Amino acid sequence: MEYFTELGYLGLFIASFLAATILPLSSELVLTALLLNGLSPENLVIIATIGNVLGSLTNYGLGYWASKTVIQKWLRMSESEFVRAEERFKKYGIIALLFAWVPIIGDPLTVMAGILRIRLLWFLMLVTTGKFLRYYILATIILQ
Repeated sequence: MEYFTELGYLGLFIASFLAATILPLSSELVLTALLLNGLSPENLVIIATIGNVLGSLTNYGLGYWASKTVIQKWLRMSESEFVRAEERFKKYGIIALLFAWVPIIGDPLTVMAGILRIRLLWFLMLVTTGKFLRYYILATIILQ
């Protein structure tokens, strides 16, 4: 994490992007460190949101264009787990994309949105809203 914080805004962008993929990174830790170092909270929240949404968009693209076999390998899902994930997404609908920021379930949600060909505009609006609110609330709590 120290490497990302040394890069400032760019480090947060990279960490946020990578955290939205299957890599086990915490953009929240980088955001916290940068907030405590006095960087602009508004800029940090915006940069973290953009990076994280672009990472989720990468997952969406993978779901949209990759084969089911590739996706199952990437997410390390069995056939039955894949079917259950698809059923859950269909059960809760696109509103579930508001929770794309949640660890463990967020990445599969964004990949499944691509697989199911969710309209890109809806995907971007819901994912961006959820991720922005998470970073905004976190920044507000940290700075109190």
